[in-house]
Amino acid sequence: MIQIVLISVIGGALASLLVAARDGERALEILSKGVASAGFVALGLSRWTAGDTVDTWIVAGLAMCALGDVLLLWDRAFGGGLGSFLLGHVAYIVAFSQALPMDRWPVFMLAPVVLASGGAVSWLWPHLGRRRLPVAAYIVVISVMVWGGLAGVGAGTLAWTAGVGVVLFYLSDLAVARHRFVHPEFINRGVGLPLYYAGQVLIALSV
Repeated sequence: MIQIVLISVIGGALASLLVAARDGERALEILSKGVASAGFVALGLSRWTAGDTVDTWIVAGLAMCALGDVLLLWDRAFGGGLGSFLLGHVAYIVAFSQALPMDRWPVFMLAPVVLASGGAVSWLWPHLGRRRLPVAAYIVVISVMVWGGLAGVGAGTLAWTAGVGVVLFYLSDLAVARHRFVHPEFINRGVGLPLYYAGQVLIALSV
């Protein structure tokens, strides 16, 4: 029951966030994003089992991403937000490697991720300026996260929600990158935010 309530709260906060982003309602945007992000952390915690290493690292990843969400509300905190998300991805990678050791992650599952990420780097590179290296490092880490999530689902050591969740998260980051570096417009957030929160909810449900 509590999980249904939390998902409903996240959905309502997401709807409010989209309205705030469209209309430029800054205070509503901050409140809505904070509630939505706290919601997926609470969802993970509601399913967390003390002593379960995989669960613990996933919840840690959810918390770091929620912190990144808050920091990215302010342009001057972009570096801190990027760092928080980077740590969140690392936490997910650790969780997935606990579920299935990295030496058992199939290489064939990495190939399409590498192709997609290579295309993303080529697309973004002319727009990144001094942020080229941090963003490139971020793309490498998120690519490994996607690989680990898919590998765990394929081996049956992670719930299917983890695999779908990391893919949605990856796609949402492309929308964020387009908004931040290429062409800022509402469609980026209108597509990216639902993908992001759906991804995080699904990852939380894999706990």
